Amino acid sequence: MSKTEDYLKEAFAGESQANRKYLAFAAKADQEGYPQVARLFRAAAEAETVHAHSHLRALNGVKSTKDNLQAAIDGETHEFKKMYPEMIEEAKAEGHKVGERSFRFANEVEKIHAGLYQKLLDTLGSAQENNPYYVCPVCGFTVEKEAPGICPVCGAKGEMFRKVN
Repeated sequence: MSKTEDYLKEAFAGESQANRKYLAFAAKADQEGYPQVARLFRAAAEAETVHAHSHLRALNGVKSTKDNLQAAIDGETHEFKKMYPEMIEEAKAEGHKVGERSFRFANEVEKIHAGLYQKLLDTLGSAQENNPYYVCPVCGFTVEKEAPGICPVCGAKGEMFRKVN
């Protein structure tokens, strides 16, 4: 791998993280009554997305839908089989209960994501359903068609779920 490719990967990661961080900052600014600050954070977050996508394209990181689904399955599987279990154990050892909870929620949800991606990969090319997804705002639990009454991962109320079309 070339130095430029290493830099593109690093830049993609940095821009992606900046996007998410700025969206969180925007939500806090809105909550504190600073709408103009929130707008700037959202605009900058959108710009960071443009940068991240550009870096990913330069890495040839977006392939066919079939390849992209497999890459997503591989990534989610790595997270729930290796990455998060190690993080959960370390957080337990350090007594970092909030971190442990965050890792545990993510670990459970990554299993679900891998399954949802696999379902679509298995049926790719046949008639696709047109169902919305619902995402728990507390833990990220993701479900197709309709939100549950209570989130099976964290216990949040179903009416809190965000609909994604």
